[in-house]
Amino acid sequence: MENELQAFLTYLKETHNRTENTVAAYRNDLNQFWRFVHAEPYALQSWSDATAETVHDYVDYMKKRRRPYASSSIARKVAAVKSFFKFLDKSEFIDQNPAQEIDSPKVKKRLPKTLSPVDVENLLQAPLKEEKQTPKTLRDAALLNMLYATGMRVTEMVTLQLDDFDLESGVLHAPAKGGGRRDLPLDADNQAIMQSYLEAGRPYFAKEAQEQALFLNHRGQQLTRQGLWLIIKAYAKKAGLSGAVTPHTLRHSFAAHKLSSGTKLQDVQKLLGHANISTTQVYTQLDEMSAEA
Repeated sequence: MENELQAFLTYLKETHNRTENTVAAYRNDLNQFWRFVHAEPYALQSWSDATAETVHDYVDYMKKRRRPYASSSIARKVAAVKSFFKFLDKSEFIDQNPAQEIDSPKVKKRLPKTLSPVDVENLLQAPLKEEKQTPKTLRDAALLNMLYATGMRVTEMVTLQLDDFDLESGVLHAPAKGGGRRDLPLDADNQAIMQSYLEAGRPYFAKEAQEQALFLNHRGQQLTRQGLWLIIKAYAKKAGLSGAVTPHTLRHSFAAHKLSSGTKLQDVQKLLGHANISTTQVYTQLDEMSAEA
């Protein structure tokens, strides 16, 4: 049974180009399901022994345990189980898909959290308001401004390489989710901020000439997702912003502000790198709420 689980995780990574974080999430959810069906009274010896009742019991278990899972967590775990059995069925590891008719719990979609234009400006200016400009403040200003100017995902940002940014044309050749690239323009102000970082900030961090990551940490290595999150958290506090502010908050704000300024939905979809326009459409609700207010 473990072999089939590993085959599915390999399939996600190699065939569907899922990220390490996504594969790890599937692994955790499916390992929990495996422990459930491996214990009494089921004690399954093969995935072929799983029935629709088995999967239904698992869903009931998640709903009725002493500390029930949130409906969003249950929906995610059910989706993982359904994807796994679909893979087993398609790969002919099993004769019948026991999860085919299982319904996921309804989850009320939460609207993305965004910052007001004023709050965004205060956040972006926070590194530049330091008494003395240092390589760190130059880097942090470039990071925050580029995040908001492009709407990039945090993983896309930290994996940028030096040759991904064309200073002469002001275009960022960003890696896209699932492979591929998309070109993102930077205005003159952001180009100037990036130029300052490249000329007076990055050389300070770079310890090895062969290091090609665009944004570096104090050890001269590629900045991590956690490192970027902590940078934003610190400047959000300095800017006096309430509530959690994450890299994705800036991505959401970028999208919402683009739409409110008249940018077409299809153009925002392209900038964000969304495969389906329905994912981008959620931001129109924010724009409508702003108009009603």
